[in-house]
Amino acid sequence: MRPILLTALLAFPLLTAAAKTQPELVQIAKGVQQARLHATVAKLVSFGTRHTLSDRTSETRGIGAAERWTAAEFEAISKACGGCLTVAVPKQTFTGRRVPNPTEIGAILAIQKGTTDPDRVIVISGHIDSRVSDVMDATSDAPGANDDGSGVAAVIEAARVLSKHKFPATLVFAVLEGEEQGLYGGKVLAAYAKAQGWRVEADLNNDIIGNTRGASGVHNDRQIRVFSEGTKAVETQEQANSRRYNGGEVDSPSRNLARFADGLADTYLKTLDVVMVYRTDRYGRGGDQVEMLNAGIPAIRVTEAAEHYDRQHQDLRTESGRVYGDTIEGVDFPYLAKVTRLNVIMMAALANAPAPPEGVKIEGAVSPDTKLSWTASPGAASYRVHWRETTAPRWQHAKDTTATAETLKNVVIDDWFFGVSAISADGYESPVVFPGAAGSFSVTK
Repeated sequence: MRPILLTALLAFPLLTAAAKTQPELVQIAKGVQQARLHATVAKLVSFGTRHTLSDRTSETRGIGAAERWTAAEFEAISKACGGCLTVAVPKQTFTGRRVPNPTEIGAILAIQKGTTDPDRVIVISGHIDSRVSDVMDATSDAPGANDDGSGVAAVIEAARVLSKHKFPATLVFAVLEGEEQGLYGGKVLAAYAKAQGWRVEADLNNDIIGNTRGASGVHNDRQIRVFSEGTKAVETQEQANSRRYNGGEVDSPSRNLARFADGLADTYLKTLDVVMVYRTDRYGRGGDQVEMLNAGIPAIRVTEAAEHYDRQHQDLRTESGRVYGDTIEGVDFPYLAKVTRLNVIMMAALANAPAPPEGVKIEGAVSPDTKLSWTASPGAASYRVHWRETTAPRWQHAKDTTATAETLKNVVIDDWFFGVSAISADGYESPVVFPGAAGSFSVTK
């Protein structure tokens, strides 16, 4: 081992997986009810099809009935918390390859305004529309129990659980239409966030989160995949040149949100492990988080560890004893409850923590020391400087400070990646911010 690396390791302890638990997060996790998740998925399935181009006037079938039911659920949750949620259904008219005629497509939102930092926003999302084998078939039964009834159930349950608490930042519970036809709900949500002047710190997009038996026969109810963007979709050429030379390919805000989720799961969910996947989405596939990323908003995709493709985008049928279709029998509700707990813990932890530091800068060329500086985060009582080997997936070392600058003696800038997080007086920590444009959480588009 090189002497300088040995010096650094001796000077600063390794971070341990076990972090201090927050009693409120423990309580919030316990609030998730499996029976409510089941009831929501069953109700969504009862609409027959929720195809974006399906009936919008029926009270019992199609996307219109499902949209109105979801808005009513949010209104009921708001009534139970004394009007703490504002329900909005912004819409835009789209025409495209999978939407041949001009069609209004919406996002059903429940907004829980923050107490002290209301313009800072944490979003959880899932898409309500469903489909069968032919993406243009708007009349056949398309239960969509797992894709994405599971995600919608998590969003609604998150609203119910978190509405019983108050947070400095604003929480937004988003149920999106039009995903299967072209990620249109994500476009509506991103445009609405911009129009409202929101500073969206994170979008947790939950899409296909309830199945545990994969197409290969594997059973996995102990892992959840979290996909995250590498380099920013909105990166400029100048920023790309700097990032290629100095690093940052694996330190976008989305990727550090994934690390944040991984740490929370290790601390609070002993039977659910986050598997970080260094891709924006599954290979050649996409979800509504893509449109948030295209707007410069940090976002991750949460998806089950073992997908079963016979239960996705399939006509309901049985062929040679093989059953096809996305029915409620394919949803593992104890697993869905665990994934929902991860989401509510993450939303609460993000909303309680100070905003991630802005203006993080780093110096140290031709020096044995590394210096970091940043702008003070409102509500921060202290900060934590992190660093790790350039090939390590998680942060390995840390040093706390109450200042807005820190010099790491005998830690050579060339050999490590660095970041800074903000910590509240009661111990809630923000995601880590990598220095420069590559790691900034600020919306840049």
